[in-house]
Amino acid sequence: MRLTIKNIRQLIQILEPGVKRVAGHDMSRLNVLENAWLAVEDGLISDFGPMNSFTAESGSVIDATGRVVMPSFCDSHTHLVYACSREQEFVDRLRGLSYEEIARRGGGINNSASKLRKASEDDLYQEALSRINEIISQGTGAVEIKSGYGLDTQSELKMLRVIRRLKETSPITIRSTFLGAHAVPLEFLGNQDGYVDLIINDMMPKIARSGLADFVDVFCDRGFFTTDNTQRILEAAAVYGWRPKIHANEMDFSGGIETGVRFNALSVDHLEYTGEDQIRVLLGSTTMPTLLPGAALFLGLIWPPARKMIESGLPVALASDFNPGSSPMGNMMQIISLGCMCLKMLPEEVIHAGTINSAYAMGVENELGSITPGKKANLIITKPVPGYSFLPYAFGSDHIEQVILNGQIVETK
Repeated sequence: MRLTIKNIRQLIQILEPGVKRVAGHDMSRLNVLENAWLAVEDGLISDFGPMNSFTAESGSVIDATGRVVMPSFCDSHTHLVYACSREQEFVDRLRGLSYEEIARRGGGINNSASKLRKASEDDLYQEALSRINEIISQGTGAVEIKSGYGLDTQSELKMLRVIRRLKETSPITIRSTFLGAHAVPLEFLGNQDGYVDLIINDMMPKIARSGLADFVDVFCDRGFFTTDNTQRILEAAAVYGWRPKIHANEMDFSGGIETGVRFNALSVDHLEYTGEDQIRVLLGSTTMPTLLPGAALFLGLIWPPARKMIESGLPVALASDFNPGSSPMGNMMQIISLGCMCLKMLPEEVIHAGTINSAYAMGVENELGSITPGKKANLIITKPVPGYSFLPYAFGSDHIEQVILNGQIVETK
């Protein structure tokens, strides 16, 4: 099946084959083709060019006059399978309690765990599918989803089965991550090493046999898991061929960045506490620094030093951290606006960060994240806009007119 989009005001994020990520000052440069056309064949981008080279129409044709066309967003860090919202904790924080104080009272991740353990698999699937459809309508074409609200073997398996079912039934590209080390469950308080033993000796073998996880993650931070805990888990994960993705340095200089790089993590995420030593470690690695401004905003944290990272030569990815406790929003268009307004990134930089770099951070950079012939035709067609800089600028508007996934127009409204 052939689909052609013509009269595109701006076709953006054009990259040569083989470009896996964009780093440093290159992030401020965006390849843009004005007044363009793009062709899709059998679900893949087949060709594109200026309108003066457009010769024939066949198959379905979309007239994109006045519109921007770009690759769909890749959201490389979410927790969107969960049982219930946590708005009471939002109110508690407004009253002055910290995220860590709420967690010590049995709130936070353990609150979600208690609710998820009681939820049926079908209910979890239906609620998560609704969230998937919402983020598709907001322009996301690939998403990583973590477990970590089960915190016991059967509930972690239940979450991962829900993620597998979403993979099988949704047009969006999905990667799954085992995050048993998200928090220490209440029944293991005072026995953190015992819970790590459970993760390594019981959860991991069963998950590996079921083929339910693409990656493994650990919340390596103050008040959660130590670098020693993290090292034990990652050494065990290597046996199953799972590459790590690490929650790191959200609450403090935790050693999570250094541990993640030492174990060749695909990404280290959050990174509010990142200094020159951590930047040097990242510069010598293939690990993608991934920033989650939605969580920093919602929790009132310091902003991660995006400008210092980019100016030092690092790549940066952006993701939503969609979850019920610290970032109850999966709208990547809003995330790139936060990247500009709060992290002081340029429009060109946030587009790289939300497409090719976030594709890299979830291991799909060879198939998604740019306008490149041969890649999946996961595309956003905006409403009429003056140009791509308008997208993060007009941060309260719905810019999406059409979403295309796997070369097919998706009904989203």
